[in-house]
Amino acid sequence: MLLLRWVVMALLLAAAVSFMFYIGTGQPRYRRFGTVVLKWTLIATCFFFAVVFISRLGV
Repeated sequence: MLLLRWVVMALLLAAAVSFMFYIGTGQPRYRRFGTVVLKWTLIATCFFFAVVFISRLGV
């Protein structure tokens, strides 16, 4: 659980740094990379919480 939190935080930090690079340089590849990392981080987090929620229900 703690490891997953660190991984999610690192991925969110990578997306934020990528967006900062986009603001600083104006190159669209940084924005594209940041949105891809952010999108897959949020998708994985939703699946993780869905599994936790289902396991709490006792199904």
